[in-house]
Amino acid sequence: MIILSWNAKVNLMKSLVDRFFSKNQSSTVCLIGEVNTGKSTLANRISTDFAAQKMSETSEVPHETRTINKMEHIDFKIGKNKLDLTLVDTPGIATSVDYKEFIQHGMTEQEAYNRAKEATSGIIASINFLKQVDVALVLMDATKPPFDQVSLTILGTLEMHKTKTIICANKTDLEGANTDIIKSSFPHVSVVPISALKGHGMNELYNEIISIA
Repeated sequence: MIILSWNAKVNLMKSLVDRFFSKNQSSTVCLIGEVNTGKSTLANRISTDFAAQKMSETSEVPHETRTINKMEHIDFKIGKNKLDLTLVDTPGIATSVDYKEFIQHGMTEQEAYNRAKEATSGIIASINFLKQVDVALVLMDATKPPFDQVSLTILGTLEMHKTKTIICANKTDLEGANTDIIKSSFPHVSVVPISALKGHGMNELYNEIISIA
């Protein structure tokens, strides 16, 4: 018979408790939101922090991301908790896509038509993909009022699917950012103020993800 000391018993019990309560599971985390709210910047921030590589292209031209972009098997570890994370960056959602906007960025008319067509297809794909999501990170521009049709449609769809949701109030580094209005507008949803560009608030976001995934 092996007789354990009191300290050994305590350490064994602590190890068993940590193992029981720690998370080690797979989860699909999807970034979704209006055009130019910083989804791809946030995707790159997360993938760089946990996989040491960027996953998305960014641009000042609207609808740079026009297809669903995935990075699988990210070792997302916070303390003793760990997720086998699939990170998904989706095309920006818009109520309409105007090809003329792309011409203003130097594209030919044919290039603009093609981009508008791809962007529209991407919007449809983004909304449909929400059925497969474990956790949705809804990006909102903290410098703009949150009462827009796009955000309400996204949140309504996620609520219908009963998807775990975190609102990322992004661009807090910019003048005029107001995260309080976002928090008061959606009191039933967790809101985390961040700057994906500067890295502000990322630890808080990572802890929030691990707690609900």
